[in-house]
Amino acid sequence: MAGFQSLPGFRDFYPEEFSRRQHIFRVWRQAASAFGFQEYDAPVLEPLELYKTKSGDEIEAQLFSFTDKGGREVALRPEMTPTVCRMVGAKAGALKRPIKWFSVAEFYRYERAQKGRLRAFNQFNADIFGEAGPEAEIELIALLIQCLSSFGLTKDDFYIRLSDRDLWFFYLEALGFTDAQSRGILVAIDRFEKMGEDAFKGYVEMHGEVAAEMKDKVLAFLQIKSLADLEAVLAPFKSDKLATRLSDWRKVLSGLSAMKLSEFVAVDFGVVRGLAYYTGFVFEAFDRKGDLRALAGGGRYNDLVKKLGGPDLPAVGFAIGDVTTGLLLEQRGLTPHFVTAPDIYAVIGGEAERNAAFADIQALRASGWRVEYPFKELAFGKQFKAAAESGAKLALIYGGDELAKGVVKIRDMTDRSEREVARDQVLASVRDFLSGH
Repeated sequence: MAGFQSLPGFRDFYPEEFSRRQHIFRVWRQAASAFGFQEYDAPVLEPLELYKTKSGDEIEAQLFSFTDKGGREVALRPEMTPTVCRMVGAKAGALKRPIKWFSVAEFYRYERAQKGRLRAFNQFNADIFGEAGPEAEIELIALLIQCLSSFGLTKDDFYIRLSDRDLWFFYLEALGFTDAQSRGILVAIDRFEKMGEDAFKGYVEMHGEVAAEMKDKVLAFLQIKSLADLEAVLAPFKSDKLATRLSDWRKVLSGLSAMKLSEFVAVDFGVVRGLAYYTGFVFEAFDRKGDLRALAGGGRYNDLVKKLGGPDLPAVGFAIGDVTTGLLLEQRGLTPHFVTAPDIYAVIGGEAERNAAFADIQALRASGWRVEYPFKELAFGKQFKAAAESGAKLALIYGGDELAKGVVKIRDMTDRSEREVARDQVLASVRDFLSGH
């Protein structure tokens, strides 16, 4: 009979895989700490209405949602943004601003599992609340770059594509499109990279034909690849709002340049982030060489805290997943091999010696050293072989002769040298040896 297996799109983490995932989490946490972000956590189960309010009723098809035993409509969280908005909104008056929070958590989406996308996955989320200016974007984009470069990835491996939904709406409005038409065109732009000209077919079916000349002007905006290009295309349009927006662009790009991060950043209006709640700058980290495409994404969402019942609070954030990050590190040969070796292996003579060894083993473990020993009585030869195979730095030898003299023999496993120490000096001797290695 076949045994049970994990569900489709869910993963088992055996110790080696778990170590790799923990390495990813550790690097992310170190980056967030260096930037002064505070870690938080939240329930994995939320009211279904929270996600419907943010994304519309159609989101339910993508969720693990159900009615709980209390008759409540609930869902396993598919993302962190609505939750963190709920939490910040509830205590916004008491929180010192800017609010810089991050989390590392598991999420669930009921969608077809494919390369880089599973039904259960982990994400690092970082958000800044209470800062309306582009300083928040500078901070978050720099953090995203550090979250990837800290693994050893370089500008040749990934880059950040920076775009702006505000400027898209300004430009489309200036071309004569209504707000509804502009939103439809942005959906088409979001699909353009995958579908080419076919992306506009869905828009045409919804909103009518886009005149060829207008389409050319829309596609011309996609060709913008620098601040100079942007200023040139927008030169015919004059407004205070536009001047302020271009000033924000200059501030973001000059700030990242001053941090020596310009080589990681590209102006690219092909990125619009299909999610309608974004209200300004949007950005994605992309695999420069391979087929993984988007590695992370985020942007500004100034209206969401208020929409979910909180105060009017500006916000910007991003998320990066462990699945694509792990695949990228594997492709680049940057996945570390983890050795889980003990510090000390205790070689024990017989039952009489075991109790003496146990006292030292427990004291060493209580001091933080990793100590292993054979559960069953084995010949010394087998125990020394096990000690060598374990990768331990030291072996402590508890034989009848040693204990009769009131000593324990310490063997350095690298050069096989041995020395005897008094029973009451074992802890100090081990500490001295291992602190020097």
